[in-house]
Amino acid sequence: MKPGLSLRVSQHLSLTPQLQQSIRLLQLSTLELSQEVEQMLDENPFLERTPEEAPREEFGLEAADTPAQTDDYSADDAIFSGATSASSTSAEGQNDAETPSASVDEPDWSGDGTVEMAPNDAEWGGDAPARNRNDSEGDEADATELARSHESLTSFLHRQALALRLSEIDRAALRFLIESLNDDGYLEEPLEELAAGLAGEGNLEQIDELVHSFTVAQRLLQSLEPVGVGARNLAECLTLQLKSLAADEDSAIDPDTVQTALRICQQPLEMLARRDIRRLTQLCGDGEERTRAAMALIARLEPRPGRRFADVERNIIVPDVIVRKAGREGSQRGRDGQHNFIVSLNPDVMPRLRVHDIYAGALRGHKGGEGHQGMQQRLQEARWFIKNIQQRFDTILRVSRAIVERQKNFFTHGELAMRPLVLRDIADELGLHESTISRVTTAKYMATPIGTYELKYFFGSGLGTETGGNASSTAVRALIKQFVAAENPAKPLSDSQIAEMLKEQGIECARRTVAKYREALKIAPANLRKAL
Repeated sequence: MKPGLSLRVSQHLSLTPQLQQSIRLLQLSTLELSQEVEQMLDENPFLERTPEEAPREEFGLEAADTPAQTDDYSADDAIFSGATSASSTSAEGQNDAETPSASVDEPDWSGDGTVEMAPNDAEWGGDAPARNRNDSEGDEADATELARSHESLTSFLHRQALALRLSEIDRAALRFLIESLNDDGYLEEPLEELAAGLAGEGNLEQIDELVHSFTVAQRLLQSLEPVGVGARNLAECLTLQLKSLAADEDSAIDPDTVQTALRICQQPLEMLARRDIRRLTQLCGDGEERTRAAMALIARLEPRPGRRFADVERNIIVPDVIVRKAGREGSQRGRDGQHNFIVSLNPDVMPRLRVHDIYAGALRGHKGGEGHQGMQQRLQEARWFIKNIQQRFDTILRVSRAIVERQKNFFTHGELAMRPLVLRDIADELGLHESTISRVTTAKYMATPIGTYELKYFFGSGLGTETGGNASSTAVRALIKQFVAAENPAKPLSDSQIAEMLKEQGIECARRTVAKYREALKIAPANLRKAL
């Protein structure tokens, strides 16, 4: 190709570092924001956390309601509707570009070049009281400590093994098998593989000795609590529990039913899962009534003996927003007869930050010194970080108030009163972009008088009704849950019958939509819900 020069005119969106940080902070969860604050405190010497009360920064909801100017910085007014033109960078419309091309190699936090202490250098979040982790007198235990005190399955088994009089070899073999169990209490690896892993593939004599020791230790393991631990598969686990019931002389269960259940466990478990009563009756040689009773007994057994010992990760949800009923019981209703609610930010999740006035003053007194420009950028970065965090919480509060205003019936009457709501409704009301609402409602939680919910929970599509209105998909799911709870266990409702019942309520809902909602609610199909 022949080289040449050409001109091309194009447009692209370039986000400032301040705006990029504002967008990133908005989509962070409470835990991620806390980590971001800690990292910034470590990196920026001009930023400090303070427990003292201080006036709140003059930037907030009142300023956020001021119409944004569109003169020179339209790219900075894209994500937050109506920020003040002098003290904040609003960011509302840029969310149209979810992957903007930011042609900034080095962040420019230079700002206006001033190092004077501005009003926005004051602490933000001064309304948040200092957290006292030791304010309880033992009435409320710390959740983290409770999680740490949880006893594992291996510890429980080791404690039982200490009470057994065993030789050193048997005790070591039992200890090895206990450590080889999975979280459900199953011994998944064959004894031969465990032995080969210890002795090596070529040492056959030692492998045989280890297999013999492991066989003895497995019997000992299966005699411990919980019953069924140490089983190699589900059938063996159920069999161990049934044999324990058969050996219990005080058990009120019919011994013949237990024996039938044992014979069922010897058959392929796929038939038990399908509830193929006719085929199981033929294979076990018992009557249909006894087979049903045996299947009901098996259904009451524990398929995962280690379930109650599983160290499930405990996610403690800290709400970002708190909703309370307003006023006293007699004065809670507004003019429209509905309850009034107060929406406020949770002070425990609001970082209490301010610019370090001593360092800022020292920088102001040494203008023109070595490294002055770099330190000035760090100071401006600290100011923007405080401002962006405040802007994040202001936006969360505005969106939460709009949600509560539209879903008042839900907070009073529950899921059945949920109204259809989409992101565009809140975006149009607040003058924000839909992607901004999506960021705000993701991984942000609201504590209400009836429970804690993610903000995204209050959004749902609408289904048409006979009157021409819409019913929320959340309300329809709640209605399906009510229908299933009230059904006859011997004749459970099919998806088609539920669709007809919804139609009688004036809600047009197809059978496949009912099936989708039922699966979302983790409700089994009719053939599996049928009582034995």
